[in-house]
Amino acid sequence: METLKPQVAVQLIVFGAKAHDDIEGTLREVAAAGYGAFEGGHLFAMHGEARIRSLLDALHLGVSGAHFGYGEYADDANLEGIISYAKALGIENVMCSGVAAGTLEGYLASARRFNEVGRRLADQGIAFNYHNHDWEFKDLGGGTTGMQILAQETDPRYVRFNLDVFWLYYAGQNPAAFIREHARRAGYFHFKDGRRLVGADGKATPEFLELGRGEVPLEEAYAAAQEVGARWIVVEQDRSQLPPLEAITISRNYLREHFGI
Repeated sequence: METLKPQVAVQLIVFGAKAHDDIEGTLREVAAAGYGAFEGGHLFAMHGEARIRSLLDALHLGVSGAHFGYGEYADDANLEGIISYAKALGIENVMCSGVAAGTLEGYLASARRFNEVGRRLADQGIAFNYHNHDWEFKDLGGGTTGMQILAQETDPRYVRFNLDVFWLYYAGQNPAAFIREHARRAGYFHFKDGRRLVGADGKATPEFLELGRGEVPLEEAYAAAQEVGARWIVVEQDRSQLPPLEAITISRNYLREHFGI
């Protein structure tokens, strides 16, 4: 039986302030680049429900997921707003970036909160996904990392991972191996490319590039994502030297040409 191919979306972060100041122009460029869906924040709160629904209908766009920070999940009242928003648009995946604090205690407290939030979301048919960066892989002492704590202390039934393949690579992980290791939690992916730049001071900084223009082993990562049943491949580029429409079009063409999606 043929494996189902994942759906493709784009994260609005690459548009910067335009995504807030000109949502219509932003979404028109998303559609023009060949995407059928996108990931963003709470668009009803930012732009009004009627306007967003009108734009989605006119441009034939869907919403793959909604992305929020830890503080927005830590507040019960705000969590109810996230649930209402997700249900209103039929969003099945919500993402969280960040933890209570980048300490052992902070990760443990976050894991407890994530289990609670994930259970409440699951009851509503919504998956809670933690979005990794590179700093979750830093040693907190004794060889323990924040990502290890989140994996050990959260229930995979309620806490899934929105794996970002660039940040896995940047943190010194093998993206494909990490995806397979956490197959139970994987399914919603951020595909991002780029490279590590090392300055004269020896410090590394990330350079974000369009898909296929960086160092991330995207083909290996995609093969692993397919193995674990990827449902969404979301193009994410934190920033680009190119105009956003050009950048996301290059990445959209890469996915089509290399993976047939």
